[in-house]
Amino acid sequence: MTHDARATATTATGASASAAAPAPLPDRMGEALARVRGRVSVGADLARVTWFRVGGPAELMVRPVDVDDLALVLAARPADVPLTVIGVGSNLLVRDGGVPGLVVRLGRGFADIEAEAGGFVHCGAAALDASVAAVAQEAGIAGLEFLTGVPGTIGGALRMNAGAYGREIKDVLVTAEALDTEGRLHTLRPEDMDLTYRHCGVPEDWVFVAATLKGEPGADPAAIAARIAEIRRQREDSQPVRTRTGGSTFANPDGHKAWELIDAAGCRGLTIGGAQVSEKHCNFLLNLGDATAADVEALGEEIRRRVLATSGIALRWEIRRIGVPADHPQAIRPTPDQGDDA
Repeated sequence: MTHDARATATTATGASASAAAPAPLPDRMGEALARVRGRVSVGADLARVTWFRVGGPAELMVRPVDVDDLALVLAARPADVPLTVIGVGSNLLVRDGGVPGLVVRLGRGFADIEAEAGGFVHCGAAALDASVAAVAQEAGIAGLEFLTGVPGTIGGALRMNAGAYGREIKDVLVTAEALDTEGRLHTLRPEDMDLTYRHCGVPEDWVFVAATLKGEPGADPAAIAARIAEIRRQREDSQPVRTRTGGSTFANPDGHKAWELIDAAGCRGLTIGGAQVSEKHCNFLLNLGDATAADVEALGEEIRRRVLATSGIALRWEIRRIGVPADHPQAIRPTPDQGDDA
């Protein structure tokens, strides 16, 4: 879309702008938005960029081209406008009413990966976890193979301290770089970030832009490749990887595996609307083709209800849920830009 087209945006309620209504978000961000070099979209279709393939549009989405571009966007955001950062949508459920406020999606300008001497790997926040593992393998750096089993990007892995196959991002993290709400760059050490199981204490409105990881240098690339292949086989054998899903739905409670609790509660294969609990791995929810985000979320809440009733354990969502329901007053209405490639 062009910058001129942004003036046609409707308000968050879909009503025509009036003297009493707030100005459209692009107008509120002023001239700074016109200086953004990346793509700016009103009503971007977020369902197209999530693995579930459900959900409503973004009120305003920006794809900055680099850190300076991102800093400009963050500094221009009005304080009362919510900020949501997304990656490739692998662990994300966007509700049917879309996402009010500003959505930032990091692209290829944040996806560089470079292996360095001493077993260090520097990577942008938009770099795919599996790609980081592949670069480390080629450089003979061991210890990052587990990233092959983590869907998504490094930014998402930092935000939730993602992990798989016995390791977490905190185990290999040297430093992370993030921009605060004013666009200022911070370099963070793991001890600054309150990293625990599937948790990161860095403020939600800070945006990760890069990380430096540390593996074990001097390893045999062929041996690393064999371990990566083994992880891929295990993942494909045990998880519904070629379906519309969002990865592990619930975090494992202390001393328990979420899938075992879900199975014991009789939820394997349970269906609500177009959403189903996977028969293959019941900590995965599936979009059978016509699900809404409301179907997926309702199914997850029904699982939580049944598990609590049968085990006394309250499951915690691991999938990140954003946005508002379709009937919410702030639901985003479709605009002419909604069909733009998000």
